[in-house]
Amino acid sequence: MLAQLRFLWSSTKGHHLTPWRSPYLLWRMETYSGVKMQEIGFLEFWTFAWRERGNLSRFVHWTGQMEAYARPKLKP
Repeated sequence: MLAQLRFLWSSTKGHHLTPWRSPYLLWRMETYSGVKMQEIGFLEFWTFAWRERGNLSRFVHWTGQMEAYARPKLKP
C-alpha cells in the first residue's frame, strides 16, 4: 500500500491537490484514452478516473509490485 501511495504522490508532483493539472497524469490519460491533454479538465479527469477505477486500481497495485521487485529490502 505504501508503494502505491508513493506512486500517486510522485505522479502528481507539484499538483497534489489538483491532480487533473498534473502533466504526467494528463499524458498517461492521453496515451490510454486518446483524448488530447488540452481537452482534459476537472470534469473529464474525474469522469475518466471513475469510469476506469478498476483498471487504475490494478495499475497502481502493479506499480507497487514492480517497485518492490526493483528495490528489494535487504535482509540482515
